[in-house]
Amino acid sequence: MRAISTSLDNNRIKLVVELDDAEMDEALDAAAASLAKQVSVKGFRKGKVPKNVLVAHIGGLEVLRAEAIRESMPDFYARAVADTLIDPIGQPDINVTSAEEEGPFTFEAEVEVRPVVTITGQRDLRVTLPSPNVSDDEVEAQMNRYRETDAILKDVDRPIVTGDLVTMDIRVQQIGTDVEPLEMSDFMYTVGSGTITEGVDELILGLKAGEELKLNGNVGGGVVATYEMKLKQVKERELPELTDEWAQENTDWTSAEEMRDAIVNQMRRTKIVEAQMSQRDAMLVALAELVNEDVAPDVLVDAETNERLHDLGHRLSQQNMNLESFLQVTNQTPEQLLATLREDALRGVRIDLALRALVVAENLEPTPEEIDEELEKTAESMDVDAEILRTNLRDTGRVTTFNAEVAKMKASRWLTDNVTFIDPEGIEIDRELLRADQSVESNA
Repeated sequence: MRAISTSLDNNRIKLVVELDDAEMDEALDAAAASLAKQVSVKGFRKGKVPKNVLVAHIGGLEVLRAEAIRESMPDFYARAVADTLIDPIGQPDINVTSAEEEGPFTFEAEVEVRPVVTITGQRDLRVTLPSPNVSDDEVEAQMNRYRETDAILKDVDRPIVTGDLVTMDIRVQQIGTDVEPLEMSDFMYTVGSGTITEGVDELILGLKAGEELKLNGNVGGGVVATYEMKLKQVKERELPELTDEWAQENTDWTSAEEMRDAIVNQMRRTKIVEAQMSQRDAMLVALAELVNEDVAPDVLVDAETNERLHDLGHRLSQQNMNLESFLQVTNQTPEQLLATLREDALRGVRIDLALRALVVAENLEPTPEEIDEELEKTAESMDVDAEILRTNLRDTGRVTTFNAEVAKMKASRWLTDNVTFIDPEGIEIDRELLRADQSVESNA
């Protein structure tokens, strides 16, 4: 096979492909063997019809050649893609230019390929992660949760503050519906919990027992209701004094200091894990911002959207749920779901293009040895021979795709080592913390 690629406008490539006699003879033999299993010729068993008899039976060599071309065209195209190392992202427009009964067979194919984008600013990226540091307030709040199990509720006659327990009578009337109002007496509410409706926690602060509160809020499903609350009693939690004796009697620790140290260590490990878990996605999203949305081809975004929709349907079926039920549970319309999936798909395409651009910008193209090493790892994980996988990649035109995946892995590692990670306050995070294994407790 001889394949030549030529660049066209709008990220399109033209392939001119020529197959020699030996390759066409192989395709003809394969087509003849396939047809022999399908047609019935008097005096011969299926699959045992001689080639010359079969050719005469189906109408001549021209018919067999046409069938061979039809059957083998996907393989011819895939091999041409592999040989020219192009990266198609759509279906090709194929035009047979020479299909005589004998001699070489030629065809042309035009196809859209993945755009090559350039990026700048990758070395200046600042990626925000959850802070791995534990504040004194966070430690104190966690210790108070332990103490709250032994707290005493005490009546107070002062303005309400966050954390107070307020006993109230509450009435909820849905607006614009005939639904009977919901009424509850002596409902106890923890201020700051956000369990009634949005806005309550802000408006109730500063009020006192004996006062009333009224506001409109959502009850779900796009329905708005009027909430009326009569505040009857306010209590605060009086926490026990944190002493060694209390710690010994109510916890697994022998002293207040030991309790604090254990809580600090556990919270630190948890927060470091949270930062580590968000690290990869956060840096890829930051990198994607270096690529404009309009660069992402619609064909790629559409394909990615459809794949995500298919994956969602598969996950729902495993949970014995259909798409209609999912939309009802999540209070979405089909259009809203599709818009969300497409937004995620666009982000994924931009990440892919940005990683490929980073490979070029930082000279991260994998060596043949690195590709072979990754291919062997992939083959081992698939429980197949590496040579079989290598041949399959070539025959299906996925060599370029596999090589690109290896390159993107190198680009991802480069990001991990070179971007600046900061917490929400803009303070740089120690990179070594993000590399530390938190699977085993330490005293660090």
